[in-house]
Amino acid sequence: MLTTLTVKHFTLVESLEVDFGAGMTALTGETGAGKSLVLDALAMALGDRADTDRIRQGQERAEVSALFDLTEIAAARQWLIDNDFAENGDEVLLRRLLTREGRSRGYINGQAATMQQLRELGEMLIDIHSQHEHQSLLRRETHHKILDSFAGCSELAGELRQIYQQWATTTQLLDKLENATDELNARRELLTFQLSELDELSLAEGELEQLEQQQQQLGNAEAILRDSGTLLQLCSEAEDFNLQDSLGKALQLLANMPGKPAELIEAEKLLNSAAIEVAEASREIQQHLDKFELDPERLLQLETRLSAIYQLARKHRIDPPALPAKHLALQEELDNLAGGEGSIEKLRQQAATLSDQYLALAENLTARRTAAATEFSALVEQQFSALSMDGTQFIPQLTPVKSGQLTANGMETIEFLITTNPGEPPRSLAKIASGGELSRISLAIQVIAANHSAVPTLIFDEVDVGIGGATADVVGKLLRQLGGQGQVICVTHLPQVAACAHHHLLVTKTTHEHSANSSIQSLSGADRTNEIARMLGGARTTDTSLNHAREMLQLGEQTA
Repeated sequence: MLTTLTVKHFTLVESLEVDFGAGMTALTGETGAGKSLVLDALAMALGDRADTDRIRQGQERAEVSALFDLTEIAAARQWLIDNDFAENGDEVLLRRLLTREGRSRGYINGQAATMQQLRELGEMLIDIHSQHEHQSLLRRETHHKILDSFAGCSELAGELRQIYQQWATTTQLLDKLENATDELNARRELLTFQLSELDELSLAEGELEQLEQQQQQLGNAEAILRDSGTLLQLCSEAEDFNLQDSLGKALQLLANMPGKPAELIEAEKLLNSAAIEVAEASREIQQHLDKFELDPERLLQLETRLSAIYQLARKHRIDPPALPAKHLALQEELDNLAGGEGSIEKLRQQAATLSDQYLALAENLTARRTAAATEFSALVEQQFSALSMDGTQFIPQLTPVKSGQLTANGMETIEFLITTNPGEPPRSLAKIASGGELSRISLAIQVIAANHSAVPTLIFDEVDVGIGGATADVVGKLLRQLGGQGQVICVTHLPQVAACAHHHLLVTKTTHEHSANSSIQSLSGADRTNEIARMLGGARTTDTSLNHAREMLQLGEQTA
């Protein structure tokens, strides 16, 4: 469950740290005080999209940290181990930074994490139900998700979707191969011709570099031979002046010089070394001249070979050194095409196997959905009665898809239908005219779905919009009962709901000349009574509203 939320420089918050406990926690406050910003900040820590306008005015970055106790969440502990984030035993710290430049960074237990990783882990930690879900309930894909969660077969549905995607990919490739026989034959002929050219060229790895080096040497042979002779003359052969004779004379002078100072002794050593190096260089030059030959015929062979290489490289629009790699790639493609018929048959077998696996999973999923639909319907209708909607029928309708058709969601479509008055035919939620009815229907479905959720922390963000009176009392009791099984955090404007909470947090906004700041304080005793009275009576608190508030709190504490 969520234990601590720390927020810095986020919208109206300068700095805030909130501790949460087990049970139901109510967040209340005046309109505009910032009740929902706590949930917005939490969503940011869990990897949701964050805009720079969320950064507090005058600050360069916003930061949110959320600490969770994982004692009862084995799946999350295993996820941390599998992804190398397990460092804090039964706790995990999620942290998110957002800079004014738009850079966003996420961390799990101090290690850098992607937004996808934050979202994956967050889905195991928190289940958020908001007033906006009234609209999401109008979409059929939401109905699939809710019923599968209630039936405990979300993993089975996920496995089915994976098998379906594999089957769809395989059948698409199979269709492409079967419908492209002529194209494949033409491609096979072209590859065969291109490979024959490359085979005839037979360019070895590294051969091009050697050929270019030899061609350069033979192409400049006369200049090299001339300059080499000049070098030999300068080093040792010239009669008027050469390096060897000059160094010998210098060394003789130094050898006969009496009482040489240290500097000249060092100079003598260096000249001795130079004489040795010059003599060695002369030998190397002489050896080069002895074996060097002008070979016009070899030069012509090299130029012909290089021309063929360059021409074929231009034909394939690649650099000449890449020709051996191109040869291998074309050969691999031809081998694959040569086994085209075998590939088609193999894909047929794969598609059939995947289809059999899909059908087995889909039949199991259909059976579990069908059984769960009856129980789900009965439980939701019980909540309808508690919410003053007696006689309203809830029908999770499972409609089989066309025979032989495979879909990502299984062998049936799911749609939630409602009958609000006896004798009327069932209608889709989208055709419910009353916003108040849709609000209560949504709440009933969310409460039942949340009651069967494996996620220990449930958040309800103003799901009580559009209800009041005795119905609000029922909503408060329902949320308190859910809190008794785990952790419920509820943003509410109804005193009947807030009075049922185990914990009460008040959000207030302080306005200064150039800024505003939201803060949160935990309420108990008289402070909590005053807040409930404010919610009952508005800006003016009276003895009557205070007495009513005390009574509501007493009744709330008596709720199981």
